[in-house]
Amino acid sequence: MIVKEDFLNKLRQLFSLNLYEVRIWTALLSRGVSTAGELSEIADVPRSRTYDVLESLEKKGFIVMKLGKPLNYIAVEPQEVVDRSKKIVQKEAKYHVKKLDNLKGGELLRELDTLFKQGVEFIEPSDLSGALRGRHNVYTHMDTMIKSAKKSVILMTSAEGLARKSEALKSTLQSLAKRGVDVRVAAPMTKESAAVAKDLMSFAKVRAVDKINARFCVVDDKEVMFMVMDDKEVHPSYDVGIWANTPYFASALSGMYNMAWKNMKDGSAALKALK
Repeated sequence: MIVKEDFLNKLRQLFSLNLYEVRIWTALLSRGVSTAGELSEIADVPRSRTYDVLESLEKKGFIVMKLGKPLNYIAVEPQEVVDRSKKIVQKEAKYHVKKLDNLKGGELLRELDTLFKQGVEFIEPSDLSGALRGRHNVYTHMDTMIKSAKKSVILMTSAEGLARKSEALKSTLQSLAKRGVDVRVAAPMTKESAAVAKDLMSFAKVRAVDKINARFCVVDDKEVMFMVMDDKEVHPSYDVGIWANTPYFASALSGMYNMAWKNMKDGSAALKALK
């Protein structure tokens, strides 16, 4: 049996199998029913390891052992394997989420917090900065950033970025607005972004910007995150955000934002103009 190496690698990643498991499994799929000895030869897996591998695949629901002698193994239909694997992943995910939830308020988390707070005492404010690569990582860190907001969150973004930020940050921004945090968003208004802008207006102040092309976020005039490239010209995987805890720069950027804000068109008026 000849199976391309990249195909085997994809299967290993998708189903969390080791090299011997994926070789034995694909060998059995090609035969339907087979003995351990036959599978060992076809898959080029040492005979001494084959039974262990078959037992592992059986536990995971990939194969079934047929009763009788000699022992034969039957391949489970691939679609059924996918369904079984999904259930296992979901079960394991729930278990791990429950374990992490149980950490809240526990002794282990208190010890971790103590270590962190002790470490922060030795950090210079200028050291609290970093670069994040990949749009998903940027938005994840931005969400963490704005969760701690006590007074204000200001956002400047592109029309396309407005939809992305709404999807990634909406629930957090809504919670902040309910707590009395001043949430302001500035972005170009287009027919494509109109629905998102209208939705954001239910809890945030939104204005239309025409001549400024920038993407950044400032929290409480202390923390800032800004993107260094135009989102129209960079793949999401290569997007880069710079985060810094710098009241000096953050307050300056916030001041310029406030000046520009006064000259921006109100979001509702901008949406009416699009109709």
